[in-house]
Amino acid sequence: MSHISLTRYLIDEQYQARRIQPDLRLLIEVVARACKAISVAIGKGALGNVLGSADAENVQGEVQKKLDVIANEILLEANEWGGHLAALASEELEHPSPIPNRYPKGEYLLLFDPLDGSSNIDVNVSVGTIFSVLRCPEGVTDPDESDFLQPGTRQVAAGYAVYGPSTLLVLTVGDGVAVFTLDREQGSFVLTADRVQIPADTREFAINMSNQRWWQPPVQRYVSELVAGRDGPRGVDFNMRWVASMVADVHRILSRGGIFMYPRDNKDPAKAGRLRLMYEANPMAMIVEQAGGAATDGHQRLLDVQPTGLHQRIAVFLGSRNEVERVTAYHHEPG
Repeated sequence: MSHISLTRYLIDEQYQARRIQPDLRLLIEVVARACKAISVAIGKGALGNVLGSADAENVQGEVQKKLDVIANEILLEANEWGGHLAALASEELEHPSPIPNRYPKGEYLLLFDPLDGSSNIDVNVSVGTIFSVLRCPEGVTDPDESDFLQPGTRQVAAGYAVYGPSTLLVLTVGDGVAVFTLDREQGSFVLTADRVQIPADTREFAINMSNQRWWQPPVQRYVSELVAGRDGPRGVDFNMRWVASMVADVHRILSRGGIFMYPRDNKDPAKAGRLRLMYEANPMAMIVEQAGGAATDGHQRLLDVQPTGLHQRIAVFLGSRNEVERVTAYHHEPG
């Protein structure tokens, strides 16, 4: 593969393929620069005094890590003055963040989880950033929460960064999935995989087994069949992998196939799931579908779900198409 930078890739999408507008290209480049800054902060680890708790909670009631706060600030500050956005929304903030009046406004809305998997930071396991881009409704100049509540099918771009042994940026603008690797010496993201495809079949699954006693019957049935392996009804052995960082688990699936599950359970019946529809499920679903996989909440396609709240939670099943369709079908069988 020739040495193609993120900027060149996006320019080709803008001018040759005619798939994206100039402002969207510039917005993605700003997000990518913010991810580079987050990568540097994470890379310093204990030397940068960025590990440990920030002694505060986010809007979800979760204890924030110092790097949660740092990553959130980096993304907010990088994007608020570029002129490409009408507003931003972060998983760490209760309400959307408006663009200050002293800066020009654009036509897009940006949503992000600044540091997914932050519970893994202190043990040096891969974490990441997830983002989603929507169009601001026509005629709206000061968007509020309701303007963000668009189904995932309305996304014009989605992506995530993985901060691991190498820093990767995975991106879709609605025409396949591309992977860029950060060249730390040059300071630029370089295209290292394009038209990524998830195998339709797999022998790997990812789920938090410690929640098994709270799973609902369709998930109990499905996972028990996988665990039974060649001695069970499937007749083949499956391996389980669980990083507890959605970005890392999804990236493994993008690389070699698999199914990721974070189902609704009876641990807290009031919650429809643990993952956030707008910040995690929708962007990941768009990426997975663009790579030939499938993504559902157990009952319907994730991208078709009409959001009802900015921090809405949802069950997630995504990855290799045939396995996602199987576990989804189990949810539709009479109980």
